[in-house]
Amino acid sequence: MSLAIREDDLSGEAVRALLATHLRFSVEDGPCTGHSAYGLDDLMTPDVTVWSAWDGDALVGVGALKATGPAEAVIKSMHVAASARGRGHARTILHHIEAAAKARGLTHLLLETGATPGFAPAVALYRAEGYTDRGPFHDHRATDGLIFMEKHL
Repeated sequence: MSLAIREDDLSGEAVRALLATHLRFSVEDGPCTGHSAYGLDDLMTPDVTVWSAWDGDALVGVGALKATGPAEAVIKSMHVAASARGRGHARTILHHIEAAAKARGLTHLLLETGATPGFAPAVALYRAEGYTDRGPFHDHRATDGLIFMEKHL
């Protein structure tokens, strides 16, 4: 498996549709708050970089990184298409985001994800990749519906 991961300007219909699916999932299956899932407008700001992952002509996933300080960023909008799950694509996208963060001189990554059963695979992936639980960050508030995590690079 070799994915082509590229920085994305969010102009393509496939990427927009997958992000809409992600947002819908976050609302329907999770604790979507003003912070936990980004819409297109949130992702199209200068402090956010979005990547799309392609298997040939098929879009299989997306992920984003929001700069929040000189050494810190937040992982946002990680999502793999339902038809492409179970193949390691999420891990590959996460590794790409981490490598980009390191290349930018970042030393600390944060994320928040859902605590409902639908998010269990994401939580398991993050923990397997060295992310540890922590309290809310920035202007987040503690809620039973969210899990906050971090990793020092």
